[in-house]
Amino acid sequence: MILVDKLCYLSKLRYVNAGEKFAFAMLTLIFCIVSRSIAMGIFVMAVTSFLTVNRGGISPARYTKLMMVPLTFLLLSTAAIIINISKTPLEAFALPIGSYYITGSWSSVLQGVQLIVTAMASVSCLYFLSLNTTMTDILSVLRRLHCPALLTELMLLIYRYIFVLLDVAYYISTSQNSRLGHKDLRTSIHSFAGLVQALFIRAMKRSRSLYDAMEARCYDGEILVLEENHPANGKHIAMITIFELFLLGFTLYIKLR
Repeated sequence: MILVDKLCYLSKLRYVNAGEKFAFAMLTLIFCIVSRSIAMGIFVMAVTSFLTVNRGGISPARYTKLMMVPLTFLLLSTAAIIINISKTPLEAFALPIGSYYITGSWSSVLQGVQLIVTAMASVSCLYFLSLNTTMTDILSVLRRLHCPALLTELMLLIYRYIFVLLDVAYYISTSQNSRLGHKDLRTSIHSFAGLVQALFIRAMKRSRSLYDAMEARCYDGEILVLEENHPANGKHIAMITIFELFLLGFTLYIKLR
């Protein structure tokens, strides 16, 4: 079981109605992206992080580690927006290197910060959903929203195969390590190539076995799974409505001012 899935099953918000959590996360995500406001992003990130950590019971240290993963990629990607190499220094910062400057303007810095905050707030919304809602509950909500059956079934199969392939990759990697398969860079590259090759072959074999098993159980083109029914809470719906209306008003204020 991967970490995110394990945290999801241990969450105190797991048995809250999935539709409520899905609506809250998606609407908040939409308003955050549409507004592209730093203030909105910080506010959304604070609310969703509070709900995930304090109400969901996720460890603050573990949640911080999860948030650091996308933050690292964002810092590296936004560096291309903020940093320029030019012969003319810009107003925000300028580091001379020979006849050139590693420099940036205040507008590019603001744009980079805006991008990072908006993206991190969006990630916090998705973390709130994924760390507090099981995959089967998310798929159940998508079915009720009349999402194409092909898409939901592909999501279910891919989700299932994440665990299968991670398990296979773990045992192959352990076997390679026991045979000094990573003693140097050249050996590591060779071992990694062998791992990918073996993983692809195992995945093909597993997929054929899975399809044969489904056919033996009268598979008719639709995968049926057991769903837990958690009734909606009127208090939660009212709080979500008020919160989303506030975000709507804030977004309209930003766009129309």
